[in-house]
Amino acid sequence: MTTFEASTGRHCHNAVSPLHSCGYFAPEPQDEVAALGLERGPMVYLAGRAAPLGAVGAGTVTATFYNFDHEHVRRYIPAAWTLTTPERVIAARLRGADRTLRRLLGKEALASAEMAEAAELALRATEACRREARPLYAANADLPVPQEPHLALWHAATLLREHRGDGHLAALAVAGLSGIEALVLHNAVGTAPTAALFMRTRGWSAAQWGAARDRLRERGLLDGAGDLTSAGTALRGETEALTDRLDAAPYDHLGPAATARLTELAGGFSATLKAAGAFPAVHFGKG
Repeated sequence: MTTFEASTGRHCHNAVSPLHSCGYFAPEPQDEVAALGLERGPMVYLAGRAAPLGAVGAGTVTATFYNFDHEHVRRYIPAAWTLTTPERVIAARLRGADRTLRRLLGKEALASAEMAEAAELALRATEACRREARPLYAANADLPVPQEPHLALWHAATLLREHRGDGHLAALAVAGLSGIEALVLHNAVGTAPTAALFMRTRGWSAAQWGAARDRLRERGLLDGAGDLTSAGTALRGETEALTDRLDAAPYDHLGPAATARLTELAGGFSATLKAAGAFPAVHFGKG
């Protein structure tokens, strides 16, 4: 039971998360990790996000990332670990985050009292995160907290993002949705990115996508046109509500006033990132 409305945590997460996720679209992290000998694109992404787990195999990455085709993952993992080490990737990822935030936010924002306050609040929220059944969060939680406030905030944003993400995957499993089925169901929302984008970035074929869509129709979650039915809409709502409940602890720990303040501060920084072109327009059509 949460002490205030669960969606308040979701709003805070949506404000904080872009401070981490901007690195997936910026050139600096790609440059830093690729300089270690990794192939740009999927290999950099998969190795960069998985590195805190150690030199794991494709099975672990597929399990923890959830919505990637396993054969796609196998093209890059564990080959990445024959080229470099997870420790070097983690260091490169942090350098890339530093360069990205310096470029997009500017010196004044990085040195501001608001940045230090946001970092302190976000780190305080992570004190209530739990490691149990949250592998990506737990792996990142074992990493040291950077000293500089903007990197401490980036680190905390990473922890909060992976904590919610791990919980969301549990909610998808409860809903009986495979990785590709979750993507197809999400794509049925009018403001979602195109199926082609999901297939390209997650490695799914058109045939696999069509088969997943057929399975969702058989469950009554999509109609003949591929749009959400009332049952599909209800299932999505239940999944988001369960995700909120599983992710309530950090924001209950902060309390309403501090959560609202973190939402305000992080939202301002995230708005600056978006205005600076940190994200493709389609990224924020996902809802």
